[in-house]
Amino acid sequence: MAAISLSGVTKRYGDVVAVRDLDLTVEAVEIYGFLGPNGAGKSTTINMLLDFVRPTEGTVGVLSHDAQAEPTAVRRQIGILPEGYGVYDRLTGRKHVEFAVESKDATTDPDAILDRVGLDGDGDMKAGSYSKGMRQRLVLGMSLVGDPAVLILDEPSTGLDPEGAKEMREIVRAEADRGATVFFSSHVLGQVETVCDRVGIMRDGELVAEDSVEGLREAVGTGERLVVTVDAATGEQVDAVRELDGVETAETDGGTVTVTCDPDVKTTVVSTLEDEGVSVQDFTTEETSLEDLFLHYASEDRTEVGAT
Repeated sequence: MAAISLSGVTKRYGDVVAVRDLDLTVEAVEIYGFLGPNGAGKSTTINMLLDFVRPTEGTVGVLSHDAQAEPTAVRRQIGILPEGYGVYDRLTGRKHVEFAVESKDATTDPDAILDRVGLDGDGDMKAGSYSKGMRQRLVLGMSLVGDPAVLILDEPSTGLDPEGAKEMREIVRAEADRGATVFFSSHVLGQVETVCDRVGIMRDGELVAEDSVEGLREAVGTGERLVVTVDAATGEQVDAVRELDGVETAETDGGTVTVTCDPDVKTTVVSTLEDEGVSVQDFTTEETSLEDLFLHYASEDRTEVGAT
């Protein structure tokens, strides 16, 4: 069953098209990473899921409810961490969670939530004295109240230190294990790659790629990335590597040569450099990162590659 479904969704603000003919489906119990550069249409899409704005065309469904016709039914079953959410400075952390419990008519223990997001012992402090990271933890805790069927998290790691970001990822996984669907956007691509089942990338209001990270790698056609440490290398010496069959790209900064190539030509790459007079000191192999894939799909001059 689909937890989130957008069909033919377009959102216009006057002459500006923020989202264009968007079809997107997130299955139940899926962790879905929603990516795109600033202005790509991510926040507008999230706001339509929450009925903060309404589509110009198309339909938006959450848990079999029409998000615009039945917004109250949707909000009862979802947890929300909006980007830049402002806490009430004069209320304690516990009061914030208690408010969320009352709003959802839930039976969740506020202290259990505070403990889960790393604010145990800080619940009686006023939120105005919280650091940015503590505020983010608090709002994340509020989104967990009532064991929501869908979690919508917009930049959930903002303000978190590395330990807090790690705990956030663990919470996301635990929620999926519980049976929740998690839909979140983030600029921290390493976190998305670590936890997501699928990734969707927006550009100029359109969904330009959607697949698992591995599926995106295969669609782009990027092979492994070979990083060769050398004493020195010139562009002319690297030209010989670029001409090899199975090599897609080869670049050098003088001390390293970075080559994207098929796995079975790595040895040939190294021997070719040596034949060109380059002293090879070491080499390592890396997979194409989600950042590389993101830049490929988000680039204005990229070659169109569809992945579904």
